[in-house]
Amino acid sequence: MKKIMKVSIRELVEFVYKEGSIDLRFQARSSAVNGTRLHQKLQKQYKEGDEKEVFLKGEKAAGGLVYHLEGRCDGIHYDDSEVTVEEIKSTAKKLELIEEGSRVHWAQGECYAYLLAKEKQLSHVGVQLTYIEVESERTKSFKQIYSIGELERIVNETLVAYTPFANVILTNEENKMKSVTDLIFPYPSYRKGQKKLAGAVYKTVSESKSLYANAPTGTGKTISTLFPAIKAMEEGNSRWFYVTAKTITRTVAEEALLLLEKEGLAHRTVTITAKDKICFKEETICQKEYCEFANGYYDRINGALIDILTQETIITRPILESYARKHKVCPFEYSIDLSYLVDGVICDYNYIFDPRVSLKRMSDESKKKTNLLIDEAHNLVGRGREMYSASLKKSAFLQIKKMYPDHDGLRQGITAVNKQLLRLKKEDGADTRAELDDQLVESVVSFIEIAEQCLGETGREWSDEFMQLYFDSISFVRISNLYSEEHRFLIERSSRELEVKLYCIDPSKLIKQVTRPYQSSVFFSATLHPFSYYFQQLGGSEEDYRFLIPSPFEHNQWKVGIHPISTRFRDRERTLPIITRSIEETFNGYKGNYLVFFSSYSYMQEAYDRLNKESLDAVVLIQEPNMREGEREEFLGEFRSDREQPVIGLAVLGGIFSEGIDLKGDRLKGVIVVGVGLPQPSVEQEIIRDYFNGMGMNGYDYAYVYPGLNKVFQSGGRLIRSEEDRGVLKLIDDRYLTPKYQALLLDEWKGYRIVT
Repeated sequence: MKKIMKVSIRELVEFVYKEGSIDLRFQARSSAVNGTRLHQKLQKQYKEGDEKEVFLKGEKAAGGLVYHLEGRCDGIHYDDSEVTVEEIKSTAKKLELIEEGSRVHWAQGECYAYLLAKEKQLSHVGVQLTYIEVESERTKSFKQIYSIGELERIVNETLVAYTPFANVILTNEENKMKSVTDLIFPYPSYRKGQKKLAGAVYKTVSESKSLYANAPTGTGKTISTLFPAIKAMEEGNSRWFYVTAKTITRTVAEEALLLLEKEGLAHRTVTITAKDKICFKEETICQKEYCEFANGYYDRINGALIDILTQETIITRPILESYARKHKVCPFEYSIDLSYLVDGVICDYNYIFDPRVSLKRMSDESKKKTNLLIDEAHNLVGRGREMYSASLKKSAFLQIKKMYPDHDGLRQGITAVNKQLLRLKKEDGADTRAELDDQLVESVVSFIEIAEQCLGETGREWSDEFMQLYFDSISFVRISNLYSEEHRFLIERSSRELEVKLYCIDPSKLIKQVTRPYQSSVFFSATLHPFSYYFQQLGGSEEDYRFLIPSPFEHNQWKVGIHPISTRFRDRERTLPIITRSIEETFNGYKGNYLVFFSSYSYMQEAYDRLNKESLDAVVLIQEPNMREGEREEFLGEFRSDREQPVIGLAVLGGIFSEGIDLKGDRLKGVIVVGVGLPQPSVEQEIIRDYFNGMGMNGYDYAYVYPGLNKVFQSGGRLIRSEEDRGVLKLIDDRYLTPKYQALLLDEWKGYRIVT
């Protein structure tokens, strides 16, 4: 029996016929929206009897396989006895430069024509390619008539060219399904609570629901979510995305996959690394003249995809880089192309949730078969606010106006935006408004259109500042389209500057909007605490599953002490000597490696200067701002269990060392948290407070207490990582003894003693 390969027409022709180079010198970011609008404009002109957006499907044997082909053509025209399939393509190119139409576009039309001819038993079908120029909305068409024999030959040649790739995909799929059936949990037994979590994830994925899980440190969250998501593949051809905020957590996911592979799992995964981190060149300039990996990318990518999918299973960054160099292809675009072909993807939140970065080629059909595993989900609240907010500064527009004084169109566009910003600067209205300023948005839209015309000009170089302003403006307009009652329009004035911001207060509805089309979503973290706050902020609703389990570790593994000293800003100078003495006493009473967390860099630096390093038989390290990856690894590398002289590392609450790091055993014997982690008061935090007060909730808790305590829980969570670990946790702040904070303390920390 011949194997069956299901493929969309667009996917098929792009694989076989796409050629040339990556050139991101300029791609109109508004073109996708414009493209849809222009398509619809042309389709409205169709005469009665013509059809638009027609779904076509059929099958064809070729290359030893049976292909199930499907796709949606833009239109079908019926003129007397003649039937014509139309493909519409919007283009930023001048129509005069398009002489015959692209081969990939012709092939798409020819495949649709073949399916239509087979369905309606036609002997001849026309194919019309219509290009519409985005800027002028002028059109240019090319037309050819084909016999059914010619279409059959073209489709057959296309499928034969696709077959080597199809065979790799089908073989991998067959091996995966066999291995998933036989796959067992990679440990001899489940930890406390682990089996329940795995069961909850399996049920969620199987029923296409959403799950919000608070699974404390030590539950083995990564394997407990990946294993059931992969086992659920038995029930259908689904895939998964493991999304997280930290590089270190991605590594943990890769290690879990290696464990499953040792148990016989055969399925393909890729880890996506940010473009600026993985780029082989000094500067990330995606132009064929500058980058040999962008030059001719599409001529070489098919071979690169077949090679890596044949040879590799867990495609980590080093593996991807070696194949990218071998085939001379851009490593970032290579990883994105692979992400549509593999069974699992490990990546940052951005690729799913951020409207600027999300994977645009993923269709709703594909999302229906994709499960989201959202690790460290507590981070998504803050990241969600950032992703669904945008801002623009008046000075950025004026800078570009000065840089290009000779460009009339650009000058006019900037003047129009500046006029609106000046109006806002002079207005008496409130600086925080519920309504979006439509006049400003319209002027920014016009600026974007002018900027795109400028960027489309040949032979002219544009500055990084200009490109940044263009992207910031695109982002501003994109967020204006998402603007809702959960947003505020902020105006920040100073004598020299005016900044306008579209600020997202509550990202819950937008997070829910993103996850809704996917098969299932599993939000999990060791610190979804308090649970009701995170459940609401992450878009939880009545029909969603909830899962909370206690810590798998014994309470006596922690020696918890609360030292009730004020760390409030007004008291810091007075209490810092007592705090540093408290740190010294804890260390001297229970020797070993320590992490000490502070609410800010300046507070940490003051404590470092004040510590009596002579009385400490230890090496004292301090976290520097903006540490590079190598410097972070060096810092953590100092936490060895075999040191003669222990290390005390001072770090910032909510920073790179307060979550996602695993210092097991004697690598870490103590954690001290100075303060309760409250965010700095700001316009934004006050807006959050007022908004939730208005909703009948405790706005202060939502804006300050809960986000602050989450940082404390994460930092304290570095201490006990396994059943064998024992350690000291000291919380320095008098607020920990107030009823509010007592009620919010983690259960495993409640057996504390008060330090005096």
